[in-house]
Amino acid sequence: MTLDIPVAEAAKTAPKTLPDAQTVTAVRHWTDSLFSFRVTRPASLRFRSGEFVMIGLLGDNGKPLLRAYSIASPNWDEELEFYSIKVPDGPLTSKLQHIQPGDEIILRPKPVGTLVLDALLPGKRLWFLATGTGIAPFASLMRDPETYERYEQVIMMHTCRTADELTYGRELVENLRHDPLLGELYGEDFANRLVYYPTTTREESPRMGRITDNMTSGKVFADLGLPPISPETDRAMVCGSLAFNVDVKAVLEGFGLREGANSEPREFVVEKAFVGDGV
Repeated sequence: MTLDIPVAEAAKTAPKTLPDAQTVTAVRHWTDSLFSFRVTRPASLRFRSGEFVMIGLLGDNGKPLLRAYSIASPNWDEELEFYSIKVPDGPLTSKLQHIQPGDEIILRPKPVGTLVLDALLPGKRLWFLATGTGIAPFASLMRDPETYERYEQVIMMHTCRTADELTYGRELVENLRHDPLLGELYGEDFANRLVYYPTTTREESPRMGRITDNMTSGKVFADLGLPPISPETDRAMVCGSLAFNVDVKAVLEGFGLREGANSEPREFVVEKAFVGDGV
């Protein structure tokens, strides 16, 4: 892992050369295939935690090459954070993975998305279900105090192939559970309100298995000492590959939950704009 120092003040005020340009302020490479970066935030940008925007770079033809990226930072943050895979031959990430503090990216300030608190009916527990970089919108929501105003407990289930790929989420949750501000707001018991359940599918680790298998078998409920998901008390958000989203949707419907949307809040929502392996 490497951590680049924040960009100098001089770079922040440099003339913008790209359309809708924002300046990269920090980059961290978590593994050979995963990295996160922070950029300046447009003064006019307002978004709900969990939403995504279009970001990108100029393509070889001089035209903007854009993809949907969930904002990983909460809506109160002065900067914007993104979490991305690296695809060697990907039209965008083959270039994006080489950005450095002081560089510019294109950011279209029109946030949208279904993974927002307003798309769910009130409940007791909120389940975040993600694979890979699908944890990004939940990184935003886990850092938003409104999430804990609405729910007594938040369970972050995150599955990756290897343990190293879980590092971004693990560090985030560990820091949040010991965050002095959240502890002051919600008391010493706050650490127990944010539950982390990471699993791997290829590398041996303390907990293994796909999210769908761990839910249908009841293993996750037994491990955490929680009752099975119920439409009366539980709400869920899903973000991963198309196949993952379809499989988890079927599991949640099996528990009696219904899929909702911004216009019709129900018991669970799925982000359909996830960026696939070819970015």
